[in-house]
Amino acid sequence: MIKIGLLSDTHGHLDTRVQHHFKNCNEIWHAGDIGTMEVLKTLESFKKTRAVYGNIDGGLLRQDLEEDLFFEVEGVKVWMTHIGGYPGRFPARIKKILQEKGAPDLFICGHSHILKVMVDQQHDKMLCMNPGAAGKHGFHKVRTLLRFDLNNGRAENLEVIELGPRAKID
Repeated sequence: MIKIGLLSDTHGHLDTRVQHHFKNCNEIWHAGDIGTMEVLKTLESFKKTRAVYGNIDGGLLRQDLEEDLFFEVEGVKVWMTHIGGYPGRFPARIKKILQEKGAPDLFICGHSHILKVMVDQQHDKMLCMNPGAAGKHGFHKVRTLLRFDLNNGRAENLEVIELGPRAKID
């Protein structure tokens, strides 16, 4: 079993409570729009971190990170990208990759700033997760994170963590 801390859309602001909420996690996954190399380095110095770049990320972040990550952990096939949409509303690029590669067990994206976890019945019951936005920029009202376990081919014990209102700053 491995415990995952999932966040997205920090936009250069890493709430100090993220490390507290992810202290028992084995890995941190960031689904893009990191904002600064400092945010990424802080996460990497704390825990093993997997991340993709988002549409606001430029420079070194785009040089160091990929647009898409495909990997397997605890028997769970994962695809993480920033702009992914959700079941029934996938952009053309995502539809094309799903058609070419097949559906992973777990599809992770960010971008919308909307916390959403749902199963895609059309793609082999692919579990889709968007952790919402953890940063202070955007239209979201509450900053959110997700924490969950991967165990023997399944995602389990999903927890939503609210960091507080978007306008609130550490």
